[in-house]
Order: sequence, then structure tokens, then C-alpha cells
Amino acid sequence: MQPEPSTDPLTALAMRAAGGDASAQEELITATLPRVRNLVRYLVRGDQEVDDIAQDALVTVLRRLHTFRAESGFSTWLRAVVSRVALDVMRKRRRREKLAPRAPAPHLELVADVSRLPDAYLEHRRAVTLLERLPEEQRLALVLHHVAGMTVPEIAEQLEARPETVRSRLRLGLKKLRQLEGAR
Repeated sequence: MQPEPSTDPLTALAMRAAGGDASAQEELITATLPRVRNLVRYLVRGDQEVDDIAQDALVTVLRRLHTFRAESGFSTWLRAVVSRVALDVMRKRRRREKLAPRAPAPHLELVADVSRLPDAYLEHRRAVTLLERLPEEQRLALVLHHVAGMTVPEIAEQLEARPETVRSRLRLGLKKLRQLEGAR
């Protein structure tokens, strides 16, 4: 039985890009850059490295396009590749910093007059602020599951953890978020 073709609009573009079409590759990068940056921003703390990591991820995407199979849809494949690149960067950073405590990210500083900001932006900033306060393992599990849309087995593979551990991190992370939300 043949798998049902994906309805992801980027899939056809990705297939053309994988075939060596330079204009399709450029169009694919332009189309995916915003979502790649957003995912990276959620995964790594602070904005200092987001652009560099997003660029590395897009280079990896182009290098690995030949491994893409249209059955699952390009967006799913893209999230997996970008998550893997971001997590690899974070692992390397952890080894360098030896888990030194981090200062709050500069993008989380309060704005002087929040009444002038759109509600969606404020809600997004509030969510990011709460996520920043979680232990890294719980934050990563929540972001990969709820933002990147990955399944527990996919997250377990990415984080090199057992599925039971991922479920526990998700449960504890949600519990902690609820506690933090109640304390506001």
C-alpha cells in the first residue's frame, strides 16, 4: 500500500530543491527561515545565538535534503532537523560552560509601557518568561512537544532519553508552569 501524499505546501518545493533546483532551494530557505528562527528561539535561551543556530540549521537542511522522504511532510522533517541542530549546539555549549548559571535573557526585560504592546505579543512574552524559569530538561520536552509538535518517541530520540523520562518531564513541566502561572 502506497502512503498517502502529504498536503504540506512545502513538500513539493522541498522535492524540487532536493533535485538540485537552486531557485527552489533559495525559495525554500526564504519560506522556512521564520519558522526555523521561532523554533530555535524557543529551544535556546536568549537571542544572542538564534540567528547563528538558525543559519547552521538551514545549512544542515540543505545538505540533508537528499534524505527527505515526502511521506511525512516537509514541515515534520524540518522540525526534526532543526531541533537536532539546536540540541547539538546546546550540548556543546553545556560542555563549554559546565552548567554555569545563566543570567536572564535580555529579550525578557520589561518594556517601559506594556499597554502599548499588542496582546498577542504580551502573551507570547509571558509564555517565554515562564518557560525560561523551568529546568532545562522540562523546558526542552515541552517546547519539542507543544511548539515543534513532536511525539514522545521522537523527543526521546532527540534528547537521548527513555520515553518514560520524557513523559515525566512533560508532566512535571506542565505542573511547574501551572504553579508559576498561579504565582503571577
